[in-house]
Amino acid sequence: MATLFIYGPPASGKSTLGRALAKALDWPFADIDEEIVKADGRPIPAIFAADGEKAFRALEDAALRRTVVSASGDLVVSLGGGTLLNPDNRAFAEAHGMVWCREAPSAEERARRIAAAAGSRPLGDMAEARRRHYATFGHRVAEAFYLPDSLVVVGSDLGGPAPFAKLVVADATAAARHADTLSGADVYAIPSGESHKTISTVCQIWEAMRRRGLGRSDRVAAFGGGVAGDLAGFAAATWMRGIAWANFPTTLLAMVDASTGGKTGCDLPEGKNLVGAFHSPRLVVVDRARLATLPPKILRDGRAEMIKHEIIAGLEPANPEGIPTAAEIARNLAVKVATVQADPFERLGRRILLNCGHTVAHALEIATNFALSHGEAVAIGCVEEARLAVRLGLANPAWPDELAARFAAAGLPTALPAGLDFASLAETMKGDKKRKGDTVTFALPCGNGDVRAVPVNLSRA
Repeated sequence: MATLFIYGPPASGKSTLGRALAKALDWPFADIDEEIVKADGRPIPAIFAADGEKAFRALEDAALRRTVVSASGDLVVSLGGGTLLNPDNRAFAEAHGMVWCREAPSAEERARRIAAAAGSRPLGDMAEARRRHYATFGHRVAEAFYLPDSLVVVGSDLGGPAPFAKLVVADATAAARHADTLSGADVYAIPSGESHKTISTVCQIWEAMRRRGLGRSDRVAAFGGGVAGDLAGFAAATWMRGIAWANFPTTLLAMVDASTGGKTGCDLPEGKNLVGAFHSPRLVVVDRARLATLPPKILRDGRAEMIKHEIIAGLEPANPEGIPTAAEIARNLAVKVATVQADPFERLGRRILLNCGHTVAHALEIATNFALSHGEAVAIGCVEEARLAVRLGLANPAWPDELAARFAAAGLPTALPAGLDFASLAETMKGDKKRKGDTVTFALPCGNGDVRAVPVNLSRA
């Protein structure tokens, strides 16, 4: 039995997050404020007005204990903004589960929310007055995105997948690196690397599901980079015609890109992701703390996708050095989330923009037998596709060099490997999923904030 408590300042979105988590996990949900009203019969402002804050706190203490002790299974609990000011309450909550502390939104946003629910928060905005108190909680939620089929939570030190899934499909390298995080989970490790993103590995995951007796009501979790997410998600999409899954990405590349959007699948010798399904994870937990163990080369891979998102949205370049903050990850991931929301199944011409640089990148990965990492291939692919945009008269001639400088500042390569050029990659690019005959639709970077879906006849390019 697991309990997840959502805590943080008033107007930080605790109840919204708690309800979304409960829905994603199929767990019961309890809001302590609602439990107080249910037991006392009066709205909270009336309790404060008639009896004062001390009486309210006594009711709150009792509601917390009653709610948790009476639970018969897993539970998500939204706490009041001052519930854990009482040390006894904090000790009780931490003894019975994990406390996720929701970071406060901007002062302007807090004021807007409080004004929109005038009279419902007797103490008003307490974020600054209690700043030191909230800072003592280590499991932090920086942002949450609410997609129709997924909840995406971004933060730090949010714990492992054990309470959320019957089986965890983990990349072997990530499993070894994060053994403590996987404590208590039933882990099935799969080999690391794109070369193992095959239907054979999917069959092995299906067999692991069969041995564990996973049924339609069970959930599987992915733990690792994009390959682990793609494979576990596809296995979940096809096991018993589809079961729920959760995604716990451990690389920056997976966090800002592959973790969200519902694309799952595996490769064939002829091309990447040729077999797959749209099957969104019910829950995505993007935990910055997992990046601390990554070597710089793997972090740079993630920076490539972050730069791609900056290009799509016309964002100012982020600092390309070190580990990005949870807020920086959330800001970047928001580009992916908004694009997916606008075109979830890539039918309206919007989601294809996320493919910026990827048509060349996928061909490069195959041509080099994956000696180039995905991030390296995306960096080169974006620059090459910018050069294609210039040849087609869609971009300023200086744009490819400007773009190359952005990737180079993050330590990424920007030139095609020796012996390869655009023409030599064309035949491989004709295997792209977005082809019609010899024509492939590229998401061409034509400028910062200007990525366009452009059909290109590769026999003439």
